[in-house]
Amino acid sequence: MPKTKFQEVVFTIMMVFVMVYAMIIYNIALNKGGMTNEVFLLAFHELVIMGPIAFILDFFLFGFLSKKIAFGFVTPGKDAQIMIVLAISAVTVCLMCPSMSLAATLLFKHAGKDIIAVWVETTALNFPMALCWQIFFAGPLVRKIFRMMFKEA
Repeated sequence: MPKTKFQEVVFTIMMVFVMVYAMIIYNIALNKGGMTNEVFLLAFHELVIMGPIAFILDFFLFGFLSKKIAFGFVTPGKDAQIMIVLAISAVTVCLMCPSMSLAATLLFKHAGKDIIAVWVETTALNFPMALCWQIFFAGPLVRKIFRMMFKEA
């Protein structure tokens, strides 16, 4: 979709915002035992920390790596575009979820000596939500908005 570096930056910022904000909401709701209106506001406090981490990981490391791994399963120009999109999205979640869960564990969980166990638990709780959110909501929404912003993309 993005064809220039500028478009890549815009696309990554949009995807990071939609994914990270939703995942923060999910984690705060888990910690509080349910959703309240307050959760939406509390999530913005963590977003200013987790957003830049996600952008750096995705833009400088996992964006390229996700495509490289996904293209081991699908072939651009040969496979259907939806299969390519789904492969890249799934691989990105497989790389980002454990990394962002580790960052959240280190920054917010106060795990102490149980850091590995808390990280594994956090990743296990986050992965199904992250994958479903990416495939069914964030990915289609961000791609649609991006195509509206960049008609030629």
